[in-house]
Amino acid sequence: MALTGRTALLAALGSLPVGILAPSWTGLLVVNAPLSLAILCDYALAAPVRTLQFTRSGDTSVRLGETVDVQLTVINPSRRRLRAHLRDAWPPSSWSAGAKRNSSRHTFTVPAGERRRLTTLLRPSRRGDRRAEQVTVRSFGPLGLAARQGSHQVPWTVRVLPPFTSRKHLPSRLARLRELDGRTSILVRGDGTEFDSLRAYVPGDDTRSIDWRATARQSAVAVRTWRPERDRHILLVLDTGRTSAGRVGDVPRLDAAMDAALLLMTLATRAGDRVDLLAYDRRVRTRVQGRSAGDVLPAMVNALAPIEPELVETDARGLVAAVLADTPRRSLVVLFTGLDAAPVEEGLLPVLRRLTQRHTVLVASVADPHVEKMAGARGTVDAVYEAAAATQAQARRLRTAEQLQRHGAVVVDATPDNLAPALADAYLALKAAGRL
Repeated sequence: MALTGRTALLAALGSLPVGILAPSWTGLLVVNAPLSLAILCDYALAAPVRTLQFTRSGDTSVRLGETVDVQLTVINPSRRRLRAHLRDAWPPSSWSAGAKRNSSRHTFTVPAGERRRLTTLLRPSRRGDRRAEQVTVRSFGPLGLAARQGSHQVPWTVRVLPPFTSRKHLPSRLARLRELDGRTSILVRGDGTEFDSLRAYVPGDDTRSIDWRATARQSAVAVRTWRPERDRHILLVLDTGRTSAGRVGDVPRLDAAMDAALLLMTLATRAGDRVDLLAYDRRVRTRVQGRSAGDVLPAMVNALAPIEPELVETDARGLVAAVLADTPRRSLVVLFTGLDAAPVEEGLLPVLRRLTQRHTVLVASVADPHVEKMAGARGTVDAVYEAAAATQAQARRLRTAEQLQRHGAVVVDATPDNLAPALADAYLALKAAGRL
């Protein structure tokens, strides 16, 4: 049984005259006995909560930062009218700050034998699976003095997907890709290493592109045109160890790496390449392989949604072994990891040669924009010390990148906002140079 504020108010108002005019136990009994009887009757007339039936419906996935509706249908099979307050319990990260109370609590009435549909509006603040915990109902009597209360398990899961904010950079990179592929209206020689077609020589063409056999068969000089390689294999490798848990700006490094991976994956599939995914720290966290161009984006987004960083040091040898097992043929391996000196020098560098000997390796890392801001600070003693520390950190990071480059890797180091377009540009440059 749960008592309401109305009950407390009536008890206080009834006790005041007794306490002032005739304070005694008899006076209190005279006032509170009818109130107690009213409470018992009200409780008895309240609709039972154990027999209530619940069903859920609605969306099962949403992108981070967007809203989603989940419907809860309440069925009242009893012969009494249900007057109730309901709390639909979800994890705290299912709402933005301050919005939980208004979104998860409902006040409603259901006549006997009828049903009502309630809508809970979710706006998740983190990736992953958000599971409904339970529904708590408080059923009030007609007088509003007492209520029955009970909880029901009504499971439902909403998967919060990565937001893919870098999608805005896709049109410009696709335009660059079409230019490389020779499908634009401008008269340029297509880059790449795969033969495309023959055309007549025009002044300015590279003489090394002249096809002498074709020229001998016709009256005009013919030149070969080329296009970027197609049907190449790209493996995106996410390091989900402890360095990926650090927050840069408003997001973890892992989330920024996921956003860049999604842009590169979309661009590569549009270019006719095959893209797979591997997430690893000390074990394989997720793997997406062998998907068609139309299925790879939803498969990868769903696979990335529940991945969270593990606070352990990444096993670089195990990571390289997993990559080599997944890519028996020459591929472009894009490794999303940090450029912290100790983990790279002690873990990745000793085994990087095994990768670069068989594959083209591109290392993508998320830089902290606050460090760059600190490096330019001046004016106070504290600012000068911060600038010196930031400059030292940048120098160490640059040294680590140079070590990776000496081992044969291409390095892209950029802030979260710039990593996705910078990585796409690096992919297009490798494709234009025929290095895939």
